[in-house]
Amino acid sequence: MNAEFLAILEYWEREKGINKDVLVKAVEEALLSAAKKAVGPARELRCAIDPRTGDIRAFAKLVVSEKAASRHDQISLFDARRIKPDAQLGDEVEVEVTPANFGRIASQNAKQALMQHIRRAEKELIYSEFKDRTGDIVSGTVRRFERSDVTVDLGKFEALLPNRERVPTEEYQIGERIRCYVKAVEQTAHGPEIILSRADPQFVVKLFQLEVSEINDGTIEIKGIAREPGFRTKLAVWSRDEKVDPVGACVGLRGQRVKNIVRELNNEKVDIIKWDPNVRNFITNALAPAKLKTFEIDEARRRVKILVSEDQLSLAIGKRGQNARLTSKLTGWQVDIEPEHLTTLGFEEKVAQAVKAVASIPGITQEQADVLVHRGFLSLEALLQAEASDLAEFPEIGEQASTIIEAVRSEAARRNPKIGETSVA
Repeated sequence: MNAEFLAILEYWEREKGINKDVLVKAVEEALLSAAKKAVGPARELRCAIDPRTGDIRAFAKLVVSEKAASRHDQISLFDARRIKPDAQLGDEVEVEVTPANFGRIASQNAKQALMQHIRRAEKELIYSEFKDRTGDIVSGTVRRFERSDVTVDLGKFEALLPNRERVPTEEYQIGERIRCYVKAVEQTAHGPEIILSRADPQFVVKLFQLEVSEINDGTIEIKGIAREPGFRTKLAVWSRDEKVDPVGACVGLRGQRVKNIVRELNNEKVDIIKWDPNVRNFITNALAPAKLKTFEIDEARRRVKILVSEDQLSLAIGKRGQNARLTSKLTGWQVDIEPEHLTTLGFEEKVAQAVKAVASIPGITQEQADVLVHRGFLSLEALLQAEASDLAEFPEIGEQASTIIEAVRSEAARRNPKIGETSVA
């Protein structure tokens, strides 16, 4: 048992960074209560663990008397001089009083005390090590699930990735290695707890700081971010140096920088936008490549009403209103996008015109164009925002969805090779 006990202490010292001497002292205190039960009311009882052998022994300080009246408090002069040759009457002599089978009884107390002390020491280490690391990115292994919360092993410590901080489109497997943002170190009823996040917008900001050296050295500044985790992020950047293109620096050569970040975000779309102090220019950049017609700016209410042509409406608003919603969050202005109503053409004429425009895309038939227009895809730009899975839901399209999407992208590249270069999917 002793060798095993020492091995446990060395393991905790190595794995958790808790000094073995501190653990030994904690166990000795626990052993004292066990000794009092096993030995009885001995005078100044103490327990000690030999740090080399692991032997557990109990000692008592007994007073030297001519004749020991109480074995718990006194020792005879004859017996005292066998331990300490120069002992005199009235002296105190420390005597080993370890009872038989004391090791088995003491080990149970020691185990409980050791675990309590380790848990307390771990909590103190967590707080001291992580209190200044809020805002950092850490890497850990998925250890277990508690309902929808994920416990992540960071090496010496465990941290919590709560359900509210998870990305809804991500699924994790036990043993999988993930990177997370340290959102907070909270003091709970059970001690300090490291709270991680993958959904926080600052996670994306930190990834850009690590990936883009110009952001890290202050040449480029991130002016704002809006994020719907798992789906899309809009990032506004600005350069202090006129010679440095903030969008190009963040995208990187052949898009490598932003691709690394998108890979970490499991293919979440990232739009990198040039920040502008003029709200009109800023919103125009944020809604690109949609073409905006007119602006009505209400400074007092921080509200902007934008009119767009009907074929640009779905592009400007985005899938399920996402583009407009993120633009509002990013700019801090309420953005209302409305179609510009043309009175020169009736409804049927507009539909026919839209069908004709979509059917002009090589690879899309007249029948397919009619279905797409009546489903809300009025232009090439609107179709660029769609995915094959969206079109496949229409019974008239079905398996032809992928072919249509490929035709749309080919035509977009032919008309404007630069379209979408600042938006990475």
